[in-house]
Amino acid sequence: MILVMFIAFFILLFIGVPIAVSLGLSGIAAILITGADTSLLMVPQKIIGGLNSFTLLAIPLFLLAGNIMAKAKISDKLIDLAALIVGKLPGGLAHVSVGSSAMFGAISGSAPATTAAIGSIMIPNMENRGYNKVYSASVISSAGVLGLIIPPSITMVLYGVTAGVSIGDLFISGIVPGILLAIGLMVLNYFLLKKDKTTVTKSMEMGSSVKVILNSFWALLLPVIIIGGIYSGIFTPTESAAVACLYGIIIGFFVYRTLNFKNLYIALKDTAQSTAMIMILIGSAHIFSAIIASERVPEKVAGVMLSFTDNQVIIMLLLLLLLLIVGTFLENVASIVLVVPTVVGILEHAQIDLVYFGVFMVIALAVGQITPPVGLNLFVASEIAGIRFESMVRQIIPYLVFYIIALIIFIFFPGLLTMLI
Repeated sequence: MILVMFIAFFILLFIGVPIAVSLGLSGIAAILITGADTSLLMVPQKIIGGLNSFTLLAIPLFLLAGNIMAKAKISDKLIDLAALIVGKLPGGLAHVSVGSSAMFGAISGSAPATTAAIGSIMIPNMENRGYNKVYSASVISSAGVLGLIIPPSITMVLYGVTAGVSIGDLFISGIVPGILLAIGLMVLNYFLLKKDKTTVTKSMEMGSSVKVILNSFWALLLPVIIIGGIYSGIFTPTESAAVACLYGIIIGFFVYRTLNFKNLYIALKDTAQSTAMIMILIGSAHIFSAIIASERVPEKVAGVMLSFTDNQVIIMLLLLLLLLIVGTFLENVASIVLVVPTVVGILEHAQIDLVYFGVFMVIALAVGQITPPVGLNLFVASEIAGIRFESMVRQIIPYLVFYIIALIIFIFFPGLLTMLI
């Protein structure tokens, strides 16, 4: 039954059927072709059961919060702040791109959204200052990955629901690795551009610097409210998403005055479309996952891997390889729903902390956003820069190597991912 399901799944993908539809149809095909003792009534039951979760409400709410912030042009304020902090270093615009992406990632929770918001401003600026278009797009793509890692992260919400772990703990655990990765990207850019003395702006006067800090204060306050509220127990992660939406509307309309009803309508429309796609995918994936569970695939995979080794480091290295491959070809929602039910048994047998692995998995899957041939960040950045996707492949390699090395370091020093909980 499993073999039939996977064959049907990959055939459907190969002929261009959307992944959400492929997941559902391959499960149905497995039931019909094998004549398994499973009723087709399981299909709607699993779809509805998979979506019947209050915690999943955080996904559309965080999507809406990110869209509101984008329409309110909050990214402009964050770029000015990043320029003030790191803009005077060699290759200053590259550092500003990373810093701005880290700040916007703490608002949007999405890698493509971060890439689009920061890239639409920074790529033209970098081109005007003499930066190579391909390099500029590569910097923005790699920095956009931080949007998935720095909390709040939509991928972390989905992992928490699927693995049954605290989303608040995942959010808090994502802070340190997010900061470390941002610093690491800046260091990498420094060495790649150390002979380039380009800076974003001339030295600001004290009055201008204070104005930039004050303008960015309200934007930076949002992640503080979200993480602080969750950690203090004032509200749940789902409630924090609703707070983020309300906060974004207030500062967009009344503080920055860059948001209007037309843009709010567009944000609502975009959120509805994205939410529909994600929820269809989650529902269909539950059919797939239910058949995998009924065939005891997780236990069998865990047994095979643990018979080979019980060393946590080796197991994590093998899982890293799996996640890098999966993340290259599948988008994050599908990867989470398909992989997590299979590996939870392995993690529990090997006594690997599920929160630690959740943050690790989010980072590993995020690397898929800049991994050819499917990396979504690469497509977004190349479209903004007006270049061919293929031209970015060589330039993105140093950033891929950087993220993989960072993941290996996190395997040998797991405390870096859980030091705050």
